Amino acid sequence: MATVALAFSGGLDTTVCVPLLKEEYGYDEVIGVNVDVGQPTEEFDEAEETADALGLDLHVVDAKEEFADLCYDAVKTNATYQGYPLGTALARPVIAEAILGVAEEQGCDAIAHGCTGKGNDQLRFEAVWRGSDLEVIAPVRELGLTREWEIDYAAEKDLPVEAGDGGVWSIDENIWSRAVEGGKLEDPSYEPPEDIYEWTAGPEGETTIEVTFEEGVPVAIDGEAMDPVPLIQYLNKYAGGYGIGRTDVMEDRMLGLKVRENYEHPAATVLLTAHQALEDLVLTKNERSFKKGIEQEWSEKAYQGLVFAPVVDALDAFVDETQDVVTGTATVKVSGGNCRVVARDSEYAVYSEEMASFNTEDVAGIAQEDATGVAKYHGLQERLANDVKAGVEKPELATDGSGAADEIDDEN
Repeated sequence: MATVALAFSGGLDTTVCVPLLKEEYGYDEVIGVNVDVGQPTEEFDEAEETADALGLDLHVVDAKEEFADLCYDAVKTNATYQGYPLGTALARPVIAEAILGVAEEQGCDAIAHGCTGKGNDQLRFEAVWRGSDLEVIAPVRELGLTREWEIDYAAEKDLPVEAGDGGVWSIDENIWSRAVEGGKLEDPSYEPPEDIYEWTAGPEGETTIEVTFEEGVPVAIDGEAMDPVPLIQYLNKYAGGYGIGRTDVMEDRMLGLKVRENYEHPAATVLLTAHQALEDLVLTKNERSFKKGIEQEWSEKAYQGLVFAPVVDALDAFVDETQDVVTGTATVKVSGGNCRVVARDSEYAVYSEEMASFNTEDVAGIAQEDATGVAKYHGLQERLANDVKAGVEKPELATDGSGAADEIDDEN
């Protein structure tokens, strides 16, 4: 009996995929897999209700801790894509790996998703799945289905799904970010209403938040130790209450489409801001400069869903080496929807208050006058180049057969 594992959310796309995998692809049995990376409880309740109505065997995998670990890797790497913290992109490989695990455990012959052929998620899922021996199926993409066709098909088959958009906006939520798109938001000139936001309140009030890091990993908030998942959830609620973590971007997808996305990411904003500030204190200029390129490459690969690629392992090795000294605290002030660093402290600080102060002289054998020699050489080549340009005329090449150009031609 041929069996296929389907990434199942209970929405319109994945619901219509259940009968289509049997009718169009000839599979005898379809099992559903839903992966918990911090979605709202009601989403799982709806998925289970839909699965029961379909007679679908639904497996639910809790992957919040694995996802939180990857989010912390993103913190160590200061990972953002086109100005916002990665969220959905980080979750997809974790989800894909969990679904693959179930498919292999259940002895499935194939694995399927309900992604369209226009988005990023199809690539992120399949980057993981195509490393297995299972057949990969994408009914919505392969059959060229439109949303209107799916609605009509669901009505015809009396499938247990609402024959509509299921809401004004398309929302993807996990513990790290909440993404909102679709509807009027597809118009870049449309100003989003306040009700698209759920995690973040209006930017009112002010407070400070102290984040403690050990080797680049957040371990405590305001002195209270927390494990990754509760720490992230706490900051989403606390910092979100001050309007922290809203982003409205025109995002370039992997397939070349430009789309408008709105994100909420309070915890990610606070942790990335604090981590960067602590790194600025403890890393050398050369380390900070070189790490920028590492961060860019890591973020690009993460956006593409390739966090399990060998090159990311190599990038992680460099990042981890720099994080040995990223231990200490960074305090951020959240106010008016903004998050900024106001203090940082570490025993590994590459900083000497005595040497940097304007009120000290001759520290560690170095005096102010020692900088005179450096000042004389600084910009020397630029001054020489400007002198040459100002005082030396360039010879004009003759074109009438009597000048330097002809001499050069003769020599050649």
